[in-house]
Amino acid sequence: MSGEDKSIDKILSFIPSASQLKEGKKKLTEKRIRVRYSDDLDEEEAMISEKLARELGITDFLEIVVAGKKRFAFRAIIDSGTPENTVFVNGDLMEEHGIADNSIATVRPHKGGEKLGVRLDQEEEE
Repeated sequence: MSGEDKSIDKILSFIPSASQLKEGKKKLTEKRIRVRYSDDLDEEEAMISEKLARELGITDFLEIVVAGKKRFAFRAIIDSGTPENTVFVNGDLMEEHGIADNSIATVRPHKGGEKLGVRLDQEEEE
């Protein structure tokens, strides 16, 4: 090896491998999803895919935010048969608050504490 080859190897040693880059991937805290109606669910429940729940760290409760203004908290029902980018909620509850079927929303873990199945910021507006 010539001296030039050794210096190139030394320079390349500073570039991380693909596996090292993957390890540094940050954990998701929220994700944009579709909200779909399901009349099989209570107003306090939301059905989420097992994979999405695992990615976001959702175990018991989740929060859905529609249009950055309307926030809802639900008890999470984790189901392996649910599509990954969809969360199912009670249709009557969503219609009552003006949320259409198949709306885009943000889902994130919820810490609990507030009443489930109602708008979290409703008291502030009244």
